[in-house]
Amino acid sequence: MNALKKLFGGNTRQFGMIFALVALIIFFQFATAGRTLTPGNVINLFNGNSYILILAIGMVLVIIAGHIDLSVGSVAAFVGVTVALIMQDWNVPWYAGILLGLVLGALIGAWQGFWTAYVGIPAFIVTLAGMLLFRGFNQFVGKSNTIPVPADFQYIGSGYLPEVGPSTGYNNLTLLLGLLAVAFVIFGELRARRTAKALGAEVPEGWVMITKLVLVCGAILYATYLFATGRPGTSFPIPGLILAVLVLIYGFIASKTVVGRHIYAVGGNRHAAELSGVQSKKVNFLVMMNMSILAGLAGMIFVGRSTASGPFDGVGWELDAIAAVFIGGAAVTGGVGTVIGSIVGGLVMAVLNNGLQLLGVGADLTQIIKGLVLLVAVAFDVYNKSQGKRSIIGMLTQSFNRPSGGTALQPDEVTSTKETISREA
Repeated sequence: MNALKKLFGGNTRQFGMIFALVALIIFFQFATAGRTLTPGNVINLFNGNSYILILAIGMVLVIIAGHIDLSVGSVAAFVGVTVALIMQDWNVPWYAGILLGLVLGALIGAWQGFWTAYVGIPAFIVTLAGMLLFRGFNQFVGKSNTIPVPADFQYIGSGYLPEVGPSTGYNNLTLLLGLLAVAFVIFGELRARRTAKALGAEVPEGWVMITKLVLVCGAILYATYLFATGRPGTSFPIPGLILAVLVLIYGFIASKTVVGRHIYAVGGNRHAAELSGVQSKKVNFLVMMNMSILAGLAGMIFVGRSTASGPFDGVGWELDAIAAVFIGGAAVTGGVGTVIGSIVGGLVMAVLNNGLQLLGVGADLTQIIKGLVLLVAVAFDVYNKSQGKRSIIGMLTQSFNRPSGGTALQPDEVTSTKETISREA
């Protein structure tokens, strides 16, 4: 037990959701007679859920800031059908269509951000109106028809890393990507350890670091093997690559930048944050705009994978994204949550859904199970917080969120500090 405490930072429950994800994978691997961890199934799992995970990245920032966005599914559908029509009717090239889709998402986000941040209407109401508004626009613009998109555009939703270099029996670019990911993890761990020593902080024993690196890098290499050994023509999917880049970018923004700290501060206590010089209106505007941009991107990826835009695209997406964020450890009251946590939560729901499908479980029972998982996960996290403990997933990503070369507060610490300032004020 002492060894486990050293390995997992003194409290094994901080890795609860990771354990749940691993346990689900192992259970379904045995229950489905080995069909879960096959190259084809893993590739399909990422392709079929990448757009939800992208939505979860934006949603976690919205929820951290103390809001919620119900319009993301409708926004994604509206952007998708608009881009499909533009490319079909105006012969716009695929790359220009993607750019126009992102711009349209930004304009929609600015619209909703204005009402939320500067007029003061709660985001729940603004985005509820947006859900109805842009669902109607989607059906009006597309005339409730299916609109195909060109093959080049489909690549962002259903493409794979190409085959390059000598014939090795594997996809060489996927192997290279996996090796780069391993190098990144090792470099980050060593850099964090060196920084901690330079600051005089306590660092774990060498065997602890080595064991953690072996476990993490082993998982990365095994996933790389699965992606690199799929059927001919497949490899690591392009939507997965887009998702990985977004996780790195938004993980850095949330944990290492002033903007990220301000989002946590506003969500923790808006009035205290304003007393500290944070421009809460600007922060709220930016998180709402960013959410719609990512919704537009998710919509285009889905349309690319589906090869066409349809009138029922985006239905229920907002619920999946919100569930992923809360399962990933975000607080309903705001101020707590991480990008990595939301991805973990999304993967839990994706693996659960995929495994139940492989077992032939009906849609009705699947919905019941997913609802119970969401309720239990959030209840467990609420219980931990009521006992004076930090969010499970927030603790999970403690080392990822620790600022390098400084002693800046962690997101949960920012929240408690802001509350203290508010009480003193």
